[in-house]
Amino acid sequence: MTAVFHPAAVASRAPDRPAYVIAETGQTVTYGQLDRESNRLAHLFRRLGLGRGDHLAMCMDNHVQFLQVAWAAQRAGLYWTPISTKLTAEEAAYIVDDCDARVVITSAALTDVAVGMMPLTPRVEHRLMVGGCAVGHQPLEEAAAQCPTTPIADEAEGVDMLYSSGTTGRPKGIRVPLPVGPVGQLSGVPMLAHRLFGCGEDTVYLSPAPLYHGAPLRFSMAMHRLGGSVVVMQKFDPERALAAIETYAVTHSQWVPTMFVRMLKLARDVRARHDLSSMRVAIHAAAPCPRAVKEEMVQWWGPILHEYYGGTEGNGFVYCPPADWLARPGTVGRLIAGTLHVCDDAGVELSPGEIGTIWFEGTPTFDYHKDPEQTAAARHPAGAGWTTLGDVGYVDADGYLYLTDRRGFTIVSGGVNIYPQETEDVLVMHPLVADVAVFGVPSEDFGEEVKAVVQPVDGVAPTAALADELIAYCRDHLSHVKCPRSLDFVDELPRTPTGKLLKAALRDRYWAARSTRIGN
Repeated sequence: MTAVFHPAAVASRAPDRPAYVIAETGQTVTYGQLDRESNRLAHLFRRLGLGRGDHLAMCMDNHVQFLQVAWAAQRAGLYWTPISTKLTAEEAAYIVDDCDARVVITSAALTDVAVGMMPLTPRVEHRLMVGGCAVGHQPLEEAAAQCPTTPIADEAEGVDMLYSSGTTGRPKGIRVPLPVGPVGQLSGVPMLAHRLFGCGEDTVYLSPAPLYHGAPLRFSMAMHRLGGSVVVMQKFDPERALAAIETYAVTHSQWVPTMFVRMLKLARDVRARHDLSSMRVAIHAAAPCPRAVKEEMVQWWGPILHEYYGGTEGNGFVYCPPADWLARPGTVGRLIAGTLHVCDDAGVELSPGEIGTIWFEGTPTFDYHKDPEQTAAARHPAGAGWTTLGDVGYVDADGYLYLTDRRGFTIVSGGVNIYPQETEDVLVMHPLVADVAVFGVPSEDFGEEVKAVVQPVDGVAPTAALADELIAYCRDHLSHVKCPRSLDFVDELPRTPTGKLLKAALRDRYWAARSTRIGN
């Protein structure tokens, strides 16, 4: 018998309900179609020799078949790894090889990457493609055409094995044990979505980000366990996102702060053009949200913004409902289960209000695939089972967490610790700034000094006068020690499509001539 929290169960009672729709085209896949096609692909994976615990990789854009492939891998009990579409063939091949993928599925839009990976991934046994075909690949539709649409005999839950975004080095695979027990149990993200955000069969969930990323993927699949409908944007655009909310009567959505910033930069008449009254919950995560940005979003959308802090590693989930944030602006909330600790560099626990590395106790653990050194670095030195994502912050006396920055990006200038996020939060609110990164650069006098790199809004010239204006603006809002001593301009800052700033690569340009790096 099919378990309750599974798309197959929804298909049995509501086969014509939309499981997901592509926002830009309106192309709709019903639960009945999702059930049949994911079953067909699960049979294909068995025919290709994949058994429970084997590995599949997929490098696909937000194609209409993405979620069908994902559910097939899930139903076949596989480890499966979605790969960023922004990687080069060499970068993608590293992940394919590292995760031990025996089968790779790509989309025709990424033909150059798919073909470029071939000589770099000799252990791959089968290569499939959706939406077309390339040399050395078989069309997925053709391969699965004769497969049954009923469940495989040994259906079991698989699990995604996602890779870190690689913001501070090579991406690392995050491996957790395969689920045990019958399929369709309510746990993890589906349980949180149901209990915290009220997601259920009446939910219409907007996913404006790439599905290869952890949060969009896991929440979209959670909606399918709960019987809701997902609206998938092929690419984020601020005005089109507002239009999608109106067109599809979206009730729930999930964002990253850079999306908020881009929507807030729209002209007020454009923002007012769309009816957003259907939306009950707007979730945001992935990166710290500047306080001023969130305040403006609350003024615009009302008190419906729910925030959480966690990582792909799944070792902790900190949650902040709207009322808590309004009472404590700037917090990311409290840990749902387990205990938070903030420690100094020696691992000694600090008092409330003191800034240090954030550790989770009594929460799920994880391993970085084939990387025992990184795994060990994420474990507390006392061996108490605490784990960290490498973020820095503090907790108040009531256990509410406040983030300050990543541990590796703390600037040490003249012996003083400076947390760049605070400076970035100020500068991004300037009307002429589209995006900003702040980090430490070499200083003969202080070891490091504060540098800002700014992406101006479209149509604004990057002049020396603007640089002076922005530094002065920062000094009007922050202690001078936290403000940039110099400022450079770029056409576009390097961010992942999910909003994470690739600060390490940007900062490395300024340290290239140095043999050592301070504050890393």
